Parts: sequence; C-alpha cells; structure tokens
Amino acid sequence: MSKSSELAEMKQSLHELVGEAENLEGFVGYVEGTESPGALNTKTKELMSLAVGCAARCENCVLWHLDGALEAGATREEIIETLEVAVLMGGGPAMTYAIEAYEILEELDAETDA
Repeated sequence: MSKSSELAEMKQSLHELVGEAENLEGFVGYVEGTESPGALNTKTKELMSLAVGCAARCENCVLWHLDGALEAGATREEIIETLEVAVLMGGGPAMTYAIEAYEILEELDAETDA
C-alpha cells in the first residue's frame, strides 16, 4: 500500500471513530485549534510535530505530520532540517524514524511527480 493510500485510510478511520466516539470530538477540536496559525504558523507547528513524532517513535505521527507539513508549504530542505533536530533530541532511536520520514518524503515526492 502506498503511503498516500495509508494516510487516506488513516484519515478515514479517524473520521469514522470520531463519528462513533463522541468524547473524541473535543480532542479533535483541540488538535485543530492548536495546529491553526497563532504566534506560530501552521507550517512551523507541523514541522515541530514531525520532529516530536520521530523522537517519540510514532510511525503514524511521522506520516500524518510530514503530510501536514507539506500541505502547509514546508520545503524539502525544511523537512530535512527538522529531521536533523529530531535526531539531535531523540538520538539513535529517532534516527530510525527520521529515516522512515525521509522514505515517506521520497515516496510522496515520487507520487507527486507521476
């Protein structure tokens, strides 16, 4: 399954879960509010979330926030620097997730170019 398909499936599953679990609606609202522009723009927040996702070793977080960063206008160079910061803060384990993020970036770039 492609990463784009995996992401679409994850977003659909989240939508379905929130539709059945009313208590999650507040959390989703919190996430949307937090990711909205404020003192920091959405791109910066998504890059921060990507770094934390790598450091926290959350593969789905990496996929979700890499996509969010790209949608918010992050450049390849900004993403690579974000991955460097993630490894700085998370060490070797974060490196494995930075590699995963890099591979996802490559796959998404290839899908865009196709």
